[in-house]
Amino acid sequence: MTQQRLSSSTDFSAQDLRAAVAADFDGTVSQLVDLVAIPGIAWAAFDPAELDRSAAAVAELIRAAGIDDVQVLRVSTDGVPGGPAVVARRPAAPGKPTVLLYAHHDVQPPGDPALWESEPFTAVERHGRLYGRGAADDKAGIMAHLGALKALDQVLGEDFGVGVTLFIEGEEEAGSPTFRTFLDTHRELLRADVIVVADSSNWKVGVPALTTSLRGLVDGTVEVQVLGHAVHSGMFGGPVLDAPTLLSRLIATFHDDAGDVAIAGLAGGDDATVDYPEADYRADASVLDGVRLAGTGSIASRLWTKPALSIIGIDAPTVALSSNTLLPRARAKFSLRLAPGQDPASAMAAVEDHVQRNAPFGATVTFTAGETGNAFAADTAAPAAQTALWALEEAWGVPAVEAGMGGSIPFIADLTEVYPAAQILITGVEDPDSRAHSANESLHLAEFQKAVLAEALMLSRMNTEGL
Repeated sequence: MTQQRLSSSTDFSAQDLRAAVAADFDGTVSQLVDLVAIPGIAWAAFDPAELDRSAAAVAELIRAAGIDDVQVLRVSTDGVPGGPAVVARRPAAPGKPTVLLYAHHDVQPPGDPALWESEPFTAVERHGRLYGRGAADDKAGIMAHLGALKALDQVLGEDFGVGVTLFIEGEEEAGSPTFRTFLDTHRELLRADVIVVADSSNWKVGVPALTTSLRGLVDGTVEVQVLGHAVHSGMFGGPVLDAPTLLSRLIATFHDDAGDVAIAGLAGGDDATVDYPEADYRADASVLDGVRLAGTGSIASRLWTKPALSIIGIDAPTVALSSNTLLPRARAKFSLRLAPGQDPASAMAAVEDHVQRNAPFGATVTFTAGETGNAFAADTAAPAAQTALWALEEAWGVPAVEAGMGGSIPFIADLTEVYPAAQILITGVEDPDSRAHSANESLHLAEFQKAVLAEALMLSRMNTEGL
C-alpha cells in the first residue's frame, strides 16, 4: 500500500533533500563512529559514568543539529534510578503536527571479545558496513533522526514547521525498567501526534520495511527439585533420576513432535501475508545444513503470528566442574514470544499450569514469573503509516514490505496506553545481517543513507500535507 507521489513542486524539494542527505552523510557517519566509541551500558555490572558520557554526547550532537531545548533527564522506580534519557524539543508552528522521534543510546555488552573481528567499541568500516557495538542498535537510529532533521533544516529552513521532540532513552537494553514512570512523569513533555520508534529492521538489503506487528513477551524460571541434598550417583543412582534429567523431560513437553509450542491456551494463527522463503530464512538465521525447521505453517507466520518458546538459560554445573553426583535441583529460564492479540497474563498462567501438570516423576516444580510485554499491531491505513510507506518506497526505489517482527518491544504498549491518539510508526536501520546483540554487529552504510532520506521525506510530507 503506497500513496500517490508528491506533486511536482514537492518533487523538487524531495530531490533537494536527497542531495542534502548525501552531502552531509560522511559527517553523519563520523558522528556515529564517535558515539560507538562510548561504551554506555545500562547494566549494573558496568560503569555508569560511561552511560552518562553517552547521554552528554548525544545531547551535544542534538544542540549542534540546531535544537537548543535539550535536557538529560532520569527518573526512579521503587527507589532505583533509571538511565539518563535525552529529551529535546522544537515546538510546532501553528497548524502543524508534532512528531516524537525515539531511539536509545545505551547498548548491549560486547560479550566475548574473541568473537569480534575488530574492537567492539572502535567502529571499523569493512566492505560497505560499519562494525561496532551499537553501530546499528541503536546509535544509528539516533543519527538517522539527526541526519534527517539537518537535511530538512538545510532545504526547508523556517518553512519546516513540524514540531519535533527527540526522546533518546538510556536503558532500553536493560529492559527499560523506568520507562513507564518516565512517561507518567513527563507526559506532556513527550506528547505528540506521531511517534517514530527507530529501533527495528528492514526486510533485506535493497528492500525497506515498516514494522507493522510485534510479538508480545513473557519470561520466567522453572525449577525442578527431586532430592533434599546431593548424593553419590554410584551409591544412589538408578531408582531416582537427577534434577537436570527431569528438567530436560519437562522442557521437552513445551513442543510437540512438529516443533509447535504445545502449551494449551496460547493464541496463534497462520495468517502472515508476506512470503518469507525458507532458503532466505536459513541464510538469515545461519541455520546449519541438515537441521529441520520447527513448527508448521508459513515461515512468516511462525515468526510473527504464532508463539515461540525458547530456553535461554540453565543453572547446572559446568562440565569442567561436574562430579559423580545426583543433583537435587536444576533451574531453567524460558522466553515465550506471544502472537498479537494474546494477553500476557493469561499466557503466563498457561505456562505455569503446563509445568505443574507435567511435573516429571512427581518432582517438585517451582514456577517464578518474570517480565511481561504486550504485542503490537499497527493500523497501516492510518495517514502516518501511509506517509511512511510512501517515503520508504521513494528512498529505496522499491515498495516497502509491511513486515511483522518476531521480537518484542514491550515499551510500545506503554506508549499506546499513555498516548492512545498518537499514530505509532516502527522503522529501522538494520538488515538481517546486522547481528544486533551479537559479536560483529554492523550497519550497512548505503542502506543507512536511504533510512536517513526516508525519514526526511516522511517529515517533509507531514509538513506539507499534515496528518
